[in-house]
Amino acid sequence: MRSYISETAEKDIHSVKLRQDDQGRQEIMNWLTPVDYGPRQSDYLKMRQPGTGQWLLDSAEYQAWLKTKKQTLFCPGIPGAGKTVLTAIVVNDLTKRVSSDPTIGIAYVYCNFWQQGTQKIDDLMASLLKQLAQCWSSLPRSVNVLYDQHRAKCTRPSLDEISGVLQSVATMYSRSFIIVDALDECQVSDGSQARFLSELFTLQTQHGVNIFATSRLIPQIMDQFNGSVSLEIRAHNNDVRQYL
Repeated sequence: MRSYISETAEKDIHSVKLRQDDQGRQEIMNWLTPVDYGPRQSDYLKMRQPGTGQWLLDSAEYQAWLKTKKQTLFCPGIPGAGKTVLTAIVVNDLTKRVSSDPTIGIAYVYCNFWQQGTQKIDDLMASLLKQLAQCWSSLPRSVNVLYDQHRAKCTRPSLDEISGVLQSVATMYSRSFIIVDALDECQVSDGSQARFLSELFTLQTQHGVNIFATSRLIPQIMDQFNGSVSLEIRAHNNDVRQYL
């Protein structure tokens, strides 16, 4: 009887510890940023008609981007061309492909003109860090250290600190994919857009990250992707037929 009681008590203690660990983990993730792009991903994917967007997934450009590290696929298009839904399709495709391989990381952001207040450069980088960090059963040590350094002082990490920890976490993956929708809706006036792109390309250069990005046909943004593979988003015959 005593053995049974002792075993039950140990299980209860273990269960409580797991709950406390989960709460602590969630506290750190929310401290990095309360923004969660998962619900938006689900909403955008629901807008997809069955079979649409397959032309992008089957394209030579996308297939080459999938297979090779350190690649960029830039997909510009006019307003209303369906860039956001296609981005959701890409995120969904990647998630399915790598679901059985924890060494491959995926992070994505949906830029939105009306939410620029929560999409400054620090917010965007913190979101990428949050997504790549939370995939591990135990949070990376660098994330815990960052949190501990600021928690007691009630301060926020600098962009350089976030960037440094993000690069540290990126090294834990054999491959990483970063997907950014609507770069043109990322804030320009405070330099967030330019700095965000610079940070992404640094991640790519130093850690082989693959980048998928969409934008309206804006010269200043398109110039940033000179030399990258580009595939314009436009109404595709197969997609049009799905809506008829």
